[in-house]
Amino acid sequence: MEKISFEQLPELFASVGALFVEKKEELCEMDARLGDGDLGLTMSKGYAALPDLMRQEAEGAGGDIGKLLMKAGMKMSALVPSTMGFLMSTGVMEGGKALKGRTELDGAGLADYLTGFAAGVQKRGKCQAGQRTIYDAVLPAAQAAAKAVEADPAASLATVIDAAVKAAQDGVEATKTMVPVFGKAAVHAAACEGVPDQGAVAGCYKMVGLSNYIHS
Repeated sequence: MEKISFEQLPELFASVGALFVEKKEELCEMDARLGDGDLGLTMSKGYAALPDLMRQEAEGAGGDIGKLLMKAGMKMSALVPSTMGFLMSTGVMEGGKALKGRTELDGAGLADYLTGFAAGVQKRGKCQAGQRTIYDAVLPAAQAAAKAVEADPAASLATVIDAAVKAAQDGVEATKTMVPVFGKAAVHAAACEGVPDQGAVAGCYKMVGLSNYIHS
């Protein structure tokens, strides 16, 4: 797959939604130990709904991928009114801003989307790298994607997403030794030692969901 068209964009995110539906119970169980226990519900509900939101907004977006992501991301935020839901929807909207005016998605565009997505998460969550959050997966993913394009401006979608997935997986692993600063995990910091952050796992699954479509 060389490029993803405007018309194909809902299918790209349907792949993400399908993976989160599959991983819903796993994420809820992880989150129940150190969070509110609803992470899997938030991710599956939000991303499973996103493709239909895109289809509803397609006509108004006029073929503009960035505009479509911004419009659908805004609608998504109303469906999942939780901390993680707002982080995800803000990420989608910021990723859309980075793609405004584009009618198709190539490797460089995907890197721009992931960079915007990570920036949106950081902006909304007021988090920094190393604080044991989803940002510790999506930031390295975005950086690796950008590095792949820097090394080869014509890098394929597969090359870019493969770099992002590997970096996100490494980011998840790194959270095992991080000290949490937010939420219930911060109160029970000792219980986090050696355990990956559930938010980072969810961030990694987003990359895997994108990869599943690109490699299909």
